[in-house]
Amino acid sequence: MNETLTEFTPWASLAGGVLIGLSAVMVMAVFGRIAGISGITNGVIGSVLPMGPVPKDRDWRIFFLLGLIAAPIVILVAGGTVSQTAPDNPVRMLLAGLLVGFGTAIGSGCTSGHGVCGLARLSPRSLLAVLTFMATGFATVFIMRHVLGVG
Repeated sequence: MNETLTEFTPWASLAGGVLIGLSAVMVMAVFGRIAGISGITNGVIGSVLPMGPVPKDRDWRIFFLLGLIAAPIVILVAGGTVSQTAPDNPVRMLLAGLLVGFGTAIGSGCTSGHGVCGLARLSPRSLLAVLTFMATGFATVFIMRHVLGVG
């Protein structure tokens, strides 16, 4: 069995949460939009693939996603380290990614959109979505680790 352990890093987690919150506030203040990664990504993909009308605000979406990719690269170039654990099974990662994409499509958003922005706006729909995310996550971990013995 291959285990992926996540270290308890409260200060790094707090700093990450503060930065995510600040970026969400900045996107709302500057662009008047919700900083949901699935919506931002969907807007970029929609501007590249012929899926419908091209969003007029695609430029900030592209730069937002490029920033997500560039941030760890900048840290590495500056001499820092980026510790990230990922399962070594690419098929399982692909399946998980597809399930997350499907879930965000039927849930009209992702954890960042509902969890960070929606809850901050006291949205009942986001509260229900976050409770559903959490319950599904708990059930998935329980089934994977304790019933199937994987992960």
